Amino acid sequence: MSAPNYQRSKQVLQALVQGIDPDKGTELPADTVLNRVDVVRALLAAIAALEAMTARAQRRAQLPTSVGKTWSETEEQQLKDEFAANAPVPLIASKHGRTVRAIEARLERLGHLRPDQRTTSSLFLGGSDAKEEQ
Repeated sequence: MSAPNYQRSKQVLQALVQGIDPDKGTELPADTVLNRVDVVRALLAAIAALEAMTARAQRRAQLPTSVGKTWSETEEQQLKDEFAANAPVPLIASKHGRTVRAIEARLERLGHLRPDQRTTSSLFLGGSDAKEEQ
């Protein structure tokens, strides 16, 4: 579903929660099923789910293009060469379409960077103990 469809769906659900016909803009009959507490709660849960999906899509759109992709041997070699040539890590990250955190983690895994040399944390991995287990 596209962003405009999410937005329209959210508008329809919000209108129904408020007891309004989403097409006509008129008040719904008092005896409608939409006045039941469990139905209103379900509609509110659907609105929250749409908002969460929209927020996730917006965050994902801001990430570099290669986030989550597997590292090839060629890309790893290029990374080692760039790091050995003292290229700044943010520039390397940009060239590879990855985050600074991913570049540092890969350099650490390849033995080219010590944990204390990183500028990013590894809390995402559960701390230093989690890194040693990998």
